[in-house]
Amino acid sequence: MRRGSWFSSSIITLAVTSCLVVPAVAKQKREVGEPEAATGYIEKTAVVAEDYMVVAANPYASWAGKQILEQGGSAIDAAVAVQSMLSLVEPQSSGIGGGGFILYWDNENKVLHTFDGREMAPQSVDENWFMQGDKPMKWIDAVVGGKSVGVPGAVKALELAHNQFGSLPWRSLFTDSIETAREGFEVSPRLAKLVALNYHRGLKTFPTSHDYFFPGGEPLKAGTIKKNPALAKTLQGIAENGSSYLHTGEVAKHIVNAVNSVSINPGKMTLDDLANYVPKERAPMCGVYREKKICGMAPPSSGGINVFQLLKMLEGQNLGAMGPDSVEFVNAYAQASAMTYADREKYIADSDFTTLSYEAMIDADYLAQRAKNIDPAKPWHKANAGNPFGDAQVAQGMSKELPNTSHFSIVDKKGNALSMTTSIEFMFGSGIMVDGFLLNNQLTDFSFSPIKNEQLVPNRVEPSKRPRSAMSPTMVFDNEGSLEVVVGSPGGSRIVSYVAQTLIGVIDFGLDIQQAINLPKVTNRNDYTALEKGTPITALAESLEALGHPVKIVDLNSGLHGIQFKSGKIVGGADPRREGVALGE
Repeated sequence: MRRGSWFSSSIITLAVTSCLVVPAVAKQKREVGEPEAATGYIEKTAVVAEDYMVVAANPYASWAGKQILEQGGSAIDAAVAVQSMLSLVEPQSSGIGGGGFILYWDNENKVLHTFDGREMAPQSVDENWFMQGDKPMKWIDAVVGGKSVGVPGAVKALELAHNQFGSLPWRSLFTDSIETAREGFEVSPRLAKLVALNYHRGLKTFPTSHDYFFPGGEPLKAGTIKKNPALAKTLQGIAENGSSYLHTGEVAKHIVNAVNSVSINPGKMTLDDLANYVPKERAPMCGVYREKKICGMAPPSSGGINVFQLLKMLEGQNLGAMGPDSVEFVNAYAQASAMTYADREKYIADSDFTTLSYEAMIDADYLAQRAKNIDPAKPWHKANAGNPFGDAQVAQGMSKELPNTSHFSIVDKKGNALSMTTSIEFMFGSGIMVDGFLLNNQLTDFSFSPIKNEQLVPNRVEPSKRPRSAMSPTMVFDNEGSLEVVVGSPGGSRIVSYVAQTLIGVIDFGLDIQQAINLPKVTNRNDYTALEKGTPITALAESLEALGHPVKIVDLNSGLHGIQFKSGKIVGGADPRREGVALGE
């Protein structure tokens, strides 16, 4: 079935009825690497279904997942179709050249599985990979080219999960994306806008990327039809041969050659690096907040730990009485968030490379002690990391994580569910295009400086290590073990905040998943309190400043996609700040 402009417009209409325009405020300078959104946004209303639901970041991707679910496919079957389509229509955010984290709820056996498909550093790197003498490289210089590319893991992780929980044949899951790559897709306004920003110098510098994104020397235009025959061939190969086509075949040679011979920051990746990549099934990180079981990914994701930390430290506060747009709520939330991010920066890294027991960071007694510092009436102040590990001597590092990622949530006809956050990191990743897809720049999520105050930084670069990530695919269960919420978001290091605030919206404020996603966003990464530009929450700026908050009014371009089980129905929510839609029956 061909889906041109009618497809895009009709699907968007399904998810954007009964809209309310949020008022705008004055234009502010945006942060580096954070694309400017339209001032204000249109709130979406929930999509309600009975049998299944898929919520993804682009109508083509949601439709591809829906087609699989209608055929009786499982949630993981639909995820393979969604990810392959996102590689085509949302290349700025995710794709087969990147990695991700997967939560999969096996409804028949009532077991939650988590799959780690995070990228790995090549064997040839060392802890000084991003150092120039005794100084770290500038992030914007490191991000472009081969030096920043990690061994991709998204396809391997999806394949591992599909081997356990797939219902339809692997090769059948790529039909839609292969056809659309061959015949062309309608370029979305978001993709066109990000290309036109011309912020990523690799896109214009590297010939293959330049020819694709700047045909005839001009940036892609929204509404035009774009074909990608090279990606169609790659997806066909993966469909027929599995992940080996990407990791050990012809494509692997092309990846290694591109990474190592690129004109800017060549890397040192080998065929063995690609062949030896192994996705991992890890135990989920879970804890109880207000009689709800909150579950997420273990490290190298910080999401499972940090989302729960933020919630649990607020459990002693009567948030429901405060309201989501009150000074009291924002002040308390920012205090808890500052402590969460302080812990994150100091302690969390790939658990295969540290002896720290991360369960200590979600220990109830530890978080209760931290929560004593929260008072909605007292001024905000920058937080120090806690000490959940006793005498452990750890240096606090620093890494940039920027907001070009994607998330999708799926529930199939049997009640199996999937929450997957997937990324190539910076917009358009490393800028290197190989066989129709972009390679990630995830190695820049490591701390560039390996040592601080004569102590090793846990998230330093090491061979075969996975960089820390804020990606926070999350599931919520009631006190009887039934699944209630499936959610996640892009947004770089702010992902933790976006997900936690949405869960508070559902659990504490009694909103449905779409209403919670619509809420004006607030973040504090232990630096300043960011209020979402173009929303009523900006009216709190003066009051918060009086409470000691450094306040900035900025674009908070979340991309939350969630599903909620409510009153016997399946409720889908898509973030109004991006192009995603919820589809279900």
